[in-house]
Amino acid sequence: MNAPVTRRDAILGIAAAATSFAVPSILRAQSAGRVVVVGGGFGGAACARALKRAQANLQIILIEPNAVFTSCPFSNEVIAGLRDIESQQFGYDKVAAEGVTVISQAVTTIEPQLRSVVTADGVALPYDRLVLSPGIDFHFEALPGYDDAASEKMPHAWKAGAQTLLLRRQLEAMPDGGTVAIAIPANPSRCPPAPYERASLIAHYLKTKKPRSKVLILDAKDSFSQQRLFERAWKELYGDMIERIGLSQGGRVTSIDPATKTIVTEFGNYTPDVANVVPPQRAGRIAEIAGAADATGWCPIDPVTFESKLVQNIHVVGDACLGGGIPKSASAASAQGKACAAAIVNLLAGRAPETPRLTGVCYNIVAPGYGFSLAGNYQPRGDIFAEVEGGATSPVDAPRELRAREATEAERWFQTITADIFG
Repeated sequence: MNAPVTRRDAILGIAAAATSFAVPSILRAQSAGRVVVVGGGFGGAACARALKRAQANLQIILIEPNAVFTSCPFSNEVIAGLRDIESQQFGYDKVAAEGVTVISQAVTTIEPQLRSVVTADGVALPYDRLVLSPGIDFHFEALPGYDDAASEKMPHAWKAGAQTLLLRRQLEAMPDGGTVAIAIPANPSRCPPAPYERASLIAHYLKTKKPRSKVLILDAKDSFSQQRLFERAWKELYGDMIERIGLSQGGRVTSIDPATKTIVTEFGNYTPDVANVVPPQRAGRIAEIAGAADATGWCPIDPVTFESKLVQNIHVVGDACLGGGIPKSASAASAQGKACAAAIVNLLAGRAPETPRLTGVCYNIVAPGYGFSLAGNYQPRGDIFAEVEGGATSPVDAPRELRAREATEAERWFQTITADIFG
């Protein structure tokens, strides 16, 4: 089994070999080209593996600073004490074993004119095609008072890992009778239903451990995905434990005071015992460095090839995309990564790329053994993806047997997608 490349001399060796791609040589006969993938989440890792499986003589380099990937799907169960963080964590050994070169470095510079990626230790890696899968970063400027330091007091837990465990510890330390406030931003954001799943599972934890407590949702939206399903489940399972204040009722958070742990909204201030602040979002920082993000903070793409509309030979997949109707989710990112790989293989061979048809599914768990789902099919329409026929959502009035079955299906989906991508 190949281990991830981490030493500078190994990277230098790759960089030296790459110079041969600039001129005709025997290496051209041996290799169909070089694709560098930046970001090892669901989209990037799926793309890297799909590229290598589609064409073995492509040289594929996956650059990811973290040796272990921590999954956001199912991390809400970690917060609620229903799951250990280790079940969310995956390495890249199996990815490397398929012939993908895995480099544990951050990327600091992208030079589109030179088709070169520069890592944190100064090594330049040329590419024929570059795939960015940077996920999301936070748009701190859009929420005055909130930054990385504030998140240590009022965690976002929107990037799974240390923040997930911090929020869990705060819940465990909160006295019975306390209030947990969840501040939810406007769209676009990563996995739009996830904050409401989180509210549900926190309510489950409180119901079983601290039953005099409550969950307060401060929402920058008036409506949200699968709202009727969530609200029916809340009434059935949690009574009046969950209170939601939407946009028109003054629920939009306008600023944060971390010194007093105060959440400021348009109609009032709140100082909860535990504050989970999910800030506004944008594409990961490396997309901006590459010049692939526009004024919205997200990345416009050609939905057939996932190539950036702003920078040639750079493709963007996953949460960072301006994808139109397709949600920012793990399932969508994986589907995009595979479709992007197919497009790149065709482009490098001088063939026209095929029009992709993507399928995405989103599961929400509102209590152990109680789940529901939303599935959709998406195809390019103009400059974005649009949902086409064949989508399905769980019925609002489904029996508990179906809710239990969908909870089981959600776990099976998670096992399947992580095995497919990370081995």
